[in-house]
Amino acid sequence: MGLLTMTGPLAIDMYLPAFPSMTEALAAPPGAVERTLALYLIGMAAGQLLYGPASDRFGRKAPLYVGLALFTMASIGCATASSIETLTVWRVVQALGGSACMVVPRAVIRDHYDTQGAARAMSLLMLVIGVAPVLAPILGAQVLLVASWRAVFGILALIGAGLLVALHFGMRETLPAERRVQVNLRSMFVTYGELLRHRHFLFMALAGGLGMGGLFAYVVGAPRTLIEYFGLSPQMFSLLFALNAIAMTVASQVNARLLTRLHPQRVVRVVLWVLPLVGLTGLALSLAGWLTVPLFVAVIMAYMACQGFVGPNSAALALQGQGGRLGAASAMLGTLQFTSGTVIGLAVSAWDSGNATSLLAIIATAGTLACLSGRYALQESARAAREAAQARSA
Repeated sequence: MGLLTMTGPLAIDMYLPAFPSMTEALAAPPGAVERTLALYLIGMAAGQLLYGPASDRFGRKAPLYVGLALFTMASIGCATASSIETLTVWRVVQALGGSACMVVPRAVIRDHYDTQGAARAMSLLMLVIGVAPVLAPILGAQVLLVASWRAVFGILALIGAGLLVALHFGMRETLPAERRVQVNLRSMFVTYGELLRHRHFLFMALAGGLGMGGLFAYVVGAPRTLIEYFGLSPQMFSLLFALNAIAMTVASQVNARLLTRLHPQRVVRVVLWVLPLVGLTGLALSLAGWLTVPLFVAVIMAYMACQGFVGPNSAALALQGQGGRLGAASAMLGTLQFTSGTVIGLAVSAWDSGNATSLLAIIATAGTLACLSGRYALQESARAAREAAQARSA
């Protein structure tokens, strides 16, 4: 499951060091290459809405076959693109394929575990996922030393093809035929409507999504901030980028250990308060003119560490009690996360303050909204528990 989920971070992060060279090679206007990343996130958000119900209807493996085939084909298209417009189209198709690899593994985990077990499993999954952001920019930067940016997408095509083979021979179906549900267009919209009206699900998903939005803000804005504003080389950028991914990965493993003793609600209730504090601290340092590269990296590492706690716990709590619509709930969870990331990523692309202030302001805003959303979801959960207890005692 971790290897499948790695395709998303790899496709997002591996070409980041190539942004300047891609802009020059494709004669793209300023911000155009950055927007391919934001549009990739849109494709990831939209695609999950299709794969979720499909995984409830046809099982977990069939949607993965379709998604990985699309991802591989689109990666080849990106590698051969001759214009920024062509690249943009193939990036959207690549995202529509890769989105299957984001939504189905969460459903597979919930097929096997209860809420607390799922939170632990998702934390362990982040150990594998965390390797991708560490290795992807480093690998991308090293590829640029010996080849052009097109080779980056060639490698992604090979990864997609390899995962197709591994899926066929190495994964068993986790949703037996008797547990599959009939899905049509009307029932799909009804299910999604019910999920959006489920306040605990909606706001807990948004807590994770808005927190993830701060991560996407950094992914979109980091090349401009570190390479163009601070003047770092692509190789140094990739090393600093790796530190932030390591921070999130280590935190997720600490979270997994904590969950052997604590419920996910207790963990997320504390860490939610830290997200806005970290973002606001970085913004204050930038506004005061005291921000240096080490301080910038420290702020981002602290934010990523918090997300290592918030991400898996908010996902497990949001999917709690979703039963037969687990695939659809996982899809809506991913869509809300990637929609938040897309909006925040576009904001970073559009707002250039000439320094790190705009990026840190957006990260601080995302962290604050994540905190407020998560707190509301926890209050809704407590209210529902009280009402259930009163109904039982009546």
